[in-house]
Amino acid sequence: MNTIPLSLDVVILRGPLVESRHRVHAAVVDSSGTLLRSARDPQLVSWWRSCAKPFQALPLVEEGGLEQFGWSTDELALACASHGGEPEHVALAGAMLAGLGLEEGDLACGPHEPLSARGSRVLRESGHRVTRLHNNCSGKHAAMLARAILRNWPIEGYQNLEHPLQQSIHETVARWTGMDKSRVATAVDGCGVTVFGLPLYNMALAYAKLANAVQKGESAPRDVVNAMTGNPFLVGGSERFDSLVMKACGGRVLCKVGAEGVHTLAILDQSIGIAVKVEDGHQRAQYLAVLAVLSALGEHVDWSSNGLSEYSARTIRNTRNESVGEMRIGDESVGAAVTESTRS
Repeated sequence: MNTIPLSLDVVILRGPLVESRHRVHAAVVDSSGTLLRSARDPQLVSWWRSCAKPFQALPLVEEGGLEQFGWSTDELALACASHGGEPEHVALAGAMLAGLGLEEGDLACGPHEPLSARGSRVLRESGHRVTRLHNNCSGKHAAMLARAILRNWPIEGYQNLEHPLQQSIHETVARWTGMDKSRVATAVDGCGVTVFGLPLYNMALAYAKLANAVQKGESAPRDVVNAMTGNPFLVGGSERFDSLVMKACGGRVLCKVGAEGVHTLAILDQSIGIAVKVEDGHQRAQYLAVLAVLSALGEHVDWSSNGLSEYSARTIRNTRNESVGEMRIGDESVGAAVTESTRS
């Protein structure tokens, strides 16, 4: 089957000339495994980064962990989150640990500045220090610790590949992505746990299968998806891209950011999965490309009126706040005529 090509490359224009170009790869896949649309190389292998979080949380849900620890959709949403380190996120992560009889020091992730502007401002004004709870992955780590306790596995070293927790997650990732476990590459993620490497096609397939499982009424996938789409603030935060997209799409789209230009999504009612990768990893191109592929697939949302204007069309401004260029989707022809005229 010939797939319909997508053009998702992002160009930076200063005046009439292209100053920079970001190459963007993508795969759009349905739950049967059919590649519907693609940009550049849909088989490009990359690290899944935080886009894997829903699948890292699934085993805890399947094994009754939410009921065991009295957790609600809030805790589950934070387990799947790349949160902004805002007070609500930090408090919930701390409460998750306290309910397990643990504390911040049991988290394997390190501290980093909050990802959201509000989180940074509140932390600065409070005079408090940044902690591991501010790490955007603190909810994921708390959920991993919960599962280790549930299964009577040691909590020490829970982040390492050889730990039974990570081995189990590795198997879950392989199952949902339709790959043999031995073909799923592993390394260490930014937060210290195991990270998985696989083709964009398989990333998209996993999200398509997740959406299809929800359509079929499977309880654990439904709980994960409903927690994320129903609590978008906890998944990202104030003015955070994933939160804004899920709100703008009215829960029809599951959206999950990853580091280094990777993003994975599902159009839930169509059981379609999407994986996007900006080749150079630059985040400024990532969001524009994601909105472009959603629009191409029929999500005709006015992004600019849903808090996403910063992400949907960016004017390049200098230090005098003058408009000097723009960032937009553009193929190889953008700027070519002007560039050629300057050479002649």
